Amino acid sequence: MHRTAISPLVENALQKVQRARFVSPQWQARAGEDRPLPIGEGQTAPQPSLIAYMTDQLGLTKKSRVLEVGTGSGYHTAILAELVSEVYTIELLPTLAAAAEQRLKEMNYSNIAFRVGDGTLGWKEAAPFDAILVTAAGRTLSPALITQLRAGGKMLAPLGEPEGEQTLVLVETKDSGEWRRSDLCSVWFVPLVSASL
Repeated sequence: MHRTAISPLVENALQKVQRARFVSPQWQARAGEDRPLPIGEGQTAPQPSLIAYMTDQLGLTKKSRVLEVGTGSGYHTAILAELVSEVYTIELLPTLAAAAEQRLKEMNYSNIAFRVGDGTLGWKEAAPFDAILVTAAGRTLSPALITQLRAGGKMLAPLGEPEGEQTLVLVETKDSGEWRRSDLCSVWFVPLVSASL
């Protein structure tokens, strides 16, 4: 499913970011496998092939400003930081957020801004964003996030039931303020926890 050709820029970013640094000691031997891995607090991180596919779909450039909803371990955050000028990342679970922030600062990333809170509300004062990446599955798209995309921007989000079918959805905004939805592929993500949806 995720074996489509990935841009050299995204491939390079994946090679530079060592996944083993983002998993707990008992899982480090499996960090090189293309499979989801637990990251604590009942959360999992997707397999690298899916992360590569999602990142590629956003069409990022070095000038892009990206909002990530769901920092998790910080692995995908680091890949984004390799590719763009600014990453704004929000994590609802304080323990995961603190661990990811410490890890990424130790790795000397200086283009990442961190926040603990409800990611479905976005980061209004930093908007608009060129791309928004949601890394947990909600039942509906967040209207707040769509309004924080710039014209011509892209948002990726898994949609569906927590234990049922989920679809990776691409939203593209137009200059007119309208937006278009495309369904990309079937996926499975942990549920999106939000007070607003």
